[in-house]
Amino acid sequence: MIFRAKANKALDRAEDPRETLDYSYQKQLELLQKVRRGVADVATSRKRLELQLNQLQGQSAKLQDQGRKALALGREDLAREALSRRAALQQQVTDLETQHQTLQGEEEKLTLAAQRLQAKVDAFRTKKETIKATYTAAQAQTRIGEAFSGISEEMGDVGMAIQRAEDKTAQLQARAGALDELMASGALDDPSGMAKDDLAAELDRISGGSDVELELQRMKAELAGGTPQQAIESGQKQEQPRPNMDK
Repeated sequence: MIFRAKANKALDRAEDPRETLDYSYQKQLELLQKVRRGVADVATSRKRLELQLNQLQGQSAKLQDQGRKALALGREDLAREALSRRAALQQQVTDLETQHQTLQGEEEKLTLAAQRLQAKVDAFRTKKETIKATYTAAQAQTRIGEAFSGISEEMGDVGMAIQRAEDKTAQLQARAGALDELMASGALDDPSGMAKDDLAAELDRISGGSDVELELQRMKAELAGGTPQQAIESGQKQEQPRPNMDK
């Protein structure tokens, strides 16, 4: 049972309906050819009987003429013999006519059967081609669907890979930003020694601002015609706080 089941399944996979239809159509054509040969054989037999009938009818007519001539010559015995032979031939003619009618009836039946079979074969051929075209179209649609399904699966994998890459990139960016903030705040030590704490950073900012102010005062003094030292001292005096007169 297992072997039969597996064999049946294997045959079902290997079977192509289009090949089966073509094979059935070929068998029908062979049957139609046999019927046509049968019609041709019956027609040949009928034609042969017709030739024999023509010969016997010719001989019968000849014997009849011979009997008439013999009777005219006063040879009644010869006339009787001719008529006797004609009667025997007439019996053969009757038998051949019966056979001829039978063969003619068989020929008509076979001709009608051949015509009906031809119509069925033509209808089957049309249906066969329609089924084959439909099967081919369905097979193509199935293959296209399978191809699209495979593409969809691959695109899904690609989408997942892109999502994972974006997640890892965002994670690395967040980690890098957090490390920068920690190193800037002094929570982490810079092994290279180039990072500064918050106090040093603030002093550098103030000193940088003072340098800018000094450079600005020099530029003003040069424009006013004074010396840079006087501009600096003037700027320092202007920066001294005024006394509070309310006290």
